Amino acid sequence: MSRQWILAGQEGFETSLEYQNNVSVPSQSELGPNDVLVRLHAASLNYRELMIAQPGSINGPITPPVVPGCDGAGVVEAVGSAVQGFHPGDHVVTHVGPQFVAANGDDALPGIADAVVMLGQGDDGTLRSKGVFSDKALVHAPKSLSWLPAATLTCTWTSAWNALFGVQGKEPGPGKWVLIQGTGGVSIAALQLAVATGATVVATTSTQDRALRLKEYGAAHTVSYVEQPQDWGKIARALTPNARGFDIVVDVGGNQTLPQSLTAVRVDGVVVLAGGVGPATDPAPLFLAFMHTCIVRGILASSRSQFRELVRFVDEKKIVPAVDDVVFELAEAKDAYRRLQEKKHFAKVVIRIDH
Repeated sequence: MSRQWILAGQEGFETSLEYQNNVSVPSQSELGPNDVLVRLHAASLNYRELMIAQPGSINGPITPPVVPGCDGAGVVEAVGSAVQGFHPGDHVVTHVGPQFVAANGDDALPGIADAVVMLGQGDDGTLRSKGVFSDKALVHAPKSLSWLPAATLTCTWTSAWNALFGVQGKEPGPGKWVLIQGTGGVSIAALQLAVATGATVVATTSTQDRALRLKEYGAAHTVSYVEQPQDWGKIARALTPNARGFDIVVDVGGNQTLPQSLTAVRVDGVVVLAGGVGPATDPAPLFLAFMHTCIVRGILASSRSQFRELVRFVDEKKIVPAVDDVVFELAEAKDAYRRLQEKKHFAKVVIRIDH
């Protein structure tokens, strides 16, 4: 039997999230040829979970009920007759786009039109103690990670990997400068990855406490976007050699932060649009990219092949993804949603799944 949360609608998580006990789980003989039964040990939340639960979600509709969540880590308990890449006992993490992978292959990159069929929206996700997943919804977990940090990789860490390594010849490394925004999941993942390559990272933040934590994870400098709301892009740029600007800017704020990101980027640098957690505001004109002569690139997570590259890098560099100070149990998932919505978290909001 399994425990799980379902989204019964899209009226906001307070209304639509429902907890269920004693949910039946298929036996091995009942698995489809490409099915994998996974005992989940941890999950984590993304901003997309808040969005999917909202009426009129930019992510699109759901067909309720659906188990939410795309980030998860666990152990394989049984596999279908056609599954070759996974075996009982394997430690695995979930990949967000199994239907997309099945249709387009491991190297293809998903777009926003594919969001509606992704894990936790089109397919049942990870806020459950046991679940059946397509074999395309899994990759082998890093050998170096325990369950909670492993469960952070699916969405934010693949997004950060794609943001930093997705353009050949533009990757971070010694002598390169990277700008991140705030202390959310994608930003901290990008910080940890970029620091591991030897790049210099500057981070924007809102409080001195968070500035200190950013420096603990390797940020060379921090800039307050509260004290300098109109000029933090210029101030950050001044920190780079000869004020040349940043090689990579990972933008998670959207229209509100994009003009500042463009101010901060160097000529022929890359501004990566990896999220939209900032407040609604007028769209930033795309022509600004011409004025700053840079590349502006929108991303949505990564390909499955890129995910495997990320796993190898995490194991090689012995990176331990940062997680929030507060750890929730599965039955407390609604409290975890609240912490994410109120932006009280640092890095990733994580959920332990005990059995």
